Amino acid sequence: VWDAMKRKEVYATTGTRMTVRVFAGWDFEEPEVQRPDFARAGYLRGVPMGGDLRNAPDGKAPTFMIRALRDVDGTNLDRVQIVKGWMDSKGELHEMVYDVLCSDDRAIDDQHHCNKPVGNTVDVEKAAYTNSIGDALMLAYWKDPVFDPKQRAFYYVRVLEIPTPRWTTYDAAFFGVALPEDVPPTHQERAYTSPIWYAPGS
Repeated sequence: VWDAMKRKEVYATTGTRMTVRVFAGWDFEEPEVQRPDFARAGYLRGVPMGGDLRNAPDGKAPTFMIRALRDVDGTNLDRVQIVKGWMDSKGELHEMVYDVLCSDDRAIDDQHHCNKPVGNTVDVEKAAYTNSIGDALMLAYWKDPVFDPKQRAFYYVRVLEIPTPRWTTYDAAFFGVALPEDVPPTHQERAYTSPIWYAPGS
């Protein structure tokens, strides 16, 4: 664990125990996400979360292989996202969120988002939900469509679960009290990885 933290090859969740791995490189192809030696190929030809991409080849853009697995005792997954940040020529920082894979065979639209919501199975009164939507395992591939090799950039992965009852909803059902009015009754747990960094000329 300490070695991984030193390498910055770590990720955090908001509570559940989903598993996330991501590798970035210059020549990954989409079918490789399915490889049985996925991690070996990722380390040999790319970098994991927390790593630095170097020496951008002419005409190449970063490619990403991502695997996300739900908590074995928990909730299916809604979507996999990449959050890209970059610094322009004026030194100003920008960010954009890309949905790179949506569960239940939902498509991604021209704005790089899932074309419809995942849905919601939560029974608020009973504080219960079902795994009848979402996917247990998500294998995603993404290539930066607007990569500028002259700009510093970072990329991190965010994975969202399907909606589940918020803790206040569980408490209201257990104690038989009214739901608080100032918070929503459901939420989506998520995971965030350490960034992968890119710097020109590095």
